[in-house]
Amino acid sequence: MTPVSTPNRFGLAISLKLAAVFIFMVMSALIKTASETVPPGEAVFFRSACALPVIALWLWQRGQLRDGLRANNILGHVWRGLFGTTAMGLTFAGLGLLPLPEVTAIGYATPMFTVIFAAVFLGERIRLIRVSAVVLGLIGVLIVIAPRLSLDGGTMDNPARLGVLFVLTASIMRALVQIHVRKLVQTDHTAAIVFYFSVTASALALTTLPLGLALPHPALSWVWPSSNAIELLVLAGVLGGVAQIMVTSSYRFAGVSVLAPFDYASMIFASLIGYLVFAELPTGSMIFGALLVTVGGVLIIWRERALGIETRKSKKTTAPQGAP
Repeated sequence: MTPVSTPNRFGLAISLKLAAVFIFMVMSALIKTASETVPPGEAVFFRSACALPVIALWLWQRGQLRDGLRANNILGHVWRGLFGTTAMGLTFAGLGLLPLPEVTAIGYATPMFTVIFAAVFLGERIRLIRVSAVVLGLIGVLIVIAPRLSLDGGTMDNPARLGVLFVLTASIMRALVQIHVRKLVQTDHTAAIVFYFSVTASALALTTLPLGLALPHPALSWVWPSSNAIELLVLAGVLGGVAQIMVTSSYRFAGVSVLAPFDYASMIFASLIGYLVFAELPTGSMIFGALLVTVGGVLIIWRERALGIETRKSKKTTAPQGAP
């Protein structure tokens, strides 16, 4: 939601953010389990549609349902939905092909691509610190995915390579989402951005139903889920909505620069869940690569915060006499 004037309560904010990150990892584990029988498009539909009632109820309880239903930049919501839904579908496809910690580590590339796209599409200046952070992060991603791209046929199979391509492309799509959200917040309430993403994601996911009928393939063709798969998908959708609410609530009590680094706790949660649920163990190269990506991401967050402080100081210095 749009930030409101609330006192800084860092302990509560961090607790909400960490809880949200953990819930998102549980959601990913549920989707990964369901992906054994359900195609990504169908999983995206359940994830988005089942989150809608949770989000709508929360907006109503906060008196912001009207803001959530008011869309000023309709085309902007369409593009945000298109990129975001594509990213979600590709991530879900990757979860069916790769270990959960590996999907999480590759996903850390998003801030790197966001910085690049901000320079290309928004004209933001990138100086040495952010350039270094992007290079460091991308090197880390290459270290993570290198074993999957090995030409040695006995090292990794083709599905794993395809999974890497899916998740890496999803990271690029999420970076494009960040760019569009930066534009959307200038015209639309955050409630509308959250609400209409779930609406457009549900609608776009439905388009894969006739596509699966026209092009029969396990990755496209919808199935009638078993009762167990339906439970997993519905629970994933509800948890996704709850986690989104917790993330949004956390930013009421602390700034982005304080909370953003806690996104990287997802690697800890992903490793624990991957080991306990799927018997997946992160490799040494994956851990080292993820560490480099984390350092690069934290550097970007730190630099964004520093630039924000410099901008505020500059505005105060150049403000005309008598200005508030």
